Amino acid sequence: MPPAREKLRYFHISFFATVMGMAGLALSWRRAHEVLAMPALIGQALTVLSVLVFLAVSTLYAIKLARYRTEVLEEWHHPIKLSFFPAFSISLLLVAMLTLELFPGVSRVLWISGATVHLVLTVYVLTQWMHQTHFTIQHSTPAWFIPVVGNILVPIAGVQHGFIEASWFYFSIGLVYWLVLQVLVFNRVIFHDPMPAKLLPTLFILVAPPAVGFLSYIQLAGVLDGFARILYFNAAFLVLLLLTQFRRFLSARFYLSWWAYSFPLAAFSIASQVYFQLTANLFFLWVAYGSLLLATVVIGLLALRTVREIANGSIFEPD
Repeated sequence: MPPAREKLRYFHISFFATVMGMAGLALSWRRAHEVLAMPALIGQALTVLSVLVFLAVSTLYAIKLARYRTEVLEEWHHPIKLSFFPAFSISLLLVAMLTLELFPGVSRVLWISGATVHLVLTVYVLTQWMHQTHFTIQHSTPAWFIPVVGNILVPIAGVQHGFIEASWFYFSIGLVYWLVLQVLVFNRVIFHDPMPAKLLPTLFILVAPPAVGFLSYIQLAGVLDGFARILYFNAAFLVLLLLTQFRRFLSARFYLSWWAYSFPLAAFSIASQVYFQLTANLFFLWVAYGSLLLATVVIGLLALRTVREIANGSIFEPD
């Protein structure tokens, strides 16, 4: 275990994935209060916890930036870790959703900040990819979805804040580049070396674009049409596909990358609840209950395991 003064040096940018997972679960439980008549207190408690986790992670990483700039720059120039920096702007967007009802003014500022930062990071990452000299096929992982496909998250709060055209702009970026990146990722996993155990959980990130895309499209279009159904059932199939491989995922040692399970499962839980709302089909009521339970259990276990790893210091290790 590294000494206390060294822990901050290895406070990885991927810690923002914990914010995404917790915020996603909070949004899922808040929706469950409306759709599934679940207790409001759970969603409220998770909202407070998510905001606190966001503030803690942001503060600690800001201190790391001030004290260990070299280590931050190493992550910034790393072909895989670079993709986790936009998890910060996504976290801003998620907190904007969490604060929308009670603090609309704060939510608006957070949304504008998150959308702006995310666009800048998207342009930067795409520029690196286009003019790269050191990326290889082994560097292509589902984590690459975070900077580009994260744009598809923007309309969920953007429409409610009145930014309709901007929301379509972001949705278009996320949707088109999701399809491009999905082809690249499947090319890697089918025709090249298997995903290393440490990155295996990132395969669950494949679920997030269609699940979040469904929610964004419903906000933008306001109807459950054929395209919305394609997005939802694509997410449902990916969840089914990945759950059939659970033994592979459970065999890996715990890393922060395990948080890749969290946000996609929470997003699918919310999408399932919305789908039930729009169809009143009892089958999707059970899917909504099941996906909420799955997301809650998985994220709860991840949180407990992360606290344990933080306590013994094993999570603060150089890669």
